[in-house]
Amino acid sequence: MYIGDLNSHLNLFSGAGPASKTAIFAFPEISNMPQAPKDFSSVSPSAKSLLMMKGYTSIPYAKQTAALMQGAEIFDLSFDDKDFWFWIRVMHFESRYWSIDQLLEQTDNRNILELSSGYSLRGLDLCVKDQSLHYIDTDLPDVVALKQSMISQLQLDKAVKGRFELLPLNALDTTSFNDVINRFDNGPLTIVNEGLLMYLNMEEKKQLCKAIHSTLKQRGGCWITADIYVKRSAEMTASLPQSESEAAFFEQHNIEENKFASYEAAQAFFKEQGFEMIKEAVPNYQQLSVMPHLLKVLPEAVRSSKEPPPKIQATWMLKAL
Repeated sequence: MYIGDLNSHLNLFSGAGPASKTAIFAFPEISNMPQAPKDFSSVSPSAKSLLMMKGYTSIPYAKQTAALMQGAEIFDLSFDDKDFWFWIRVMHFESRYWSIDQLLEQTDNRNILELSSGYSLRGLDLCVKDQSLHYIDTDLPDVVALKQSMISQLQLDKAVKGRFELLPLNALDTTSFNDVINRFDNGPLTIVNEGLLMYLNMEEKKQLCKAIHSTLKQRGGCWITADIYVKRSAEMTASLPQSESEAAFFEQHNIEENKFASYEAAQAFFKEQGFEMIKEAVPNYQQLSVMPHLLKVLPEAVRSSKEPPPKIQATWMLKAL
């Protein structure tokens, strides 16, 4: 692969009313949260390892928050031996993060809801830059509690100009989902997620689609999801290094089974749920902060290969029909 081809081919290797001028942080008592329809708490530790990897990138606040994270190596990932596969992972997740921002820049919606955000602080960063935004950042209660602790410890909220809320939410809890939606003023809404759909089976995906579709039909707006992952072939799976604990995690949560069979299958699924894909993010690997590290360890076989690896992930903007 020629270095110039990285921008198009390295996708493979990953595992509205006026806003307040001051930041608004909302942290309801977690004990008062409605009983979640399904316990997804076993997924939460994966967000810690993801933050540790993002700490090697220029993603806003990732370095500071990763430095506070304890016990994040649940997949037995080596953060000392940073080989080709390590940097490939980091590159994938950095690219996935910016793909959301790329499509967000193509909307003019002032209301943004992020589902299952993990330890990302995209909403905080955007509200530092834009006082007109109302951004609600959500995840499960334990993630939200730790995330708020890190925000407070680092005093990251001091420069926020827009309206930023950090709330516990199970995205499949319809009542709680609607309660969060009702916190926004009237107007179009952008819903974003990064790293959620692969934890949902087909029926759960349909349940989430139903809630999002109903919301967007009523309010207008769009859904930006970075979770268009397609299943790996058996040969590809066998060729990728994976620790025993990581393999067990994937098996426990049926990660591979929950992916789409193909991009065509993904489009057909969303069409059945009343959505149309209107835009796809175009990755620009050359602009990633991790690229210099990756190029230093790029194997000669990859460097010289002219065969593009298969694309296994995409970020789509969806419109409710």
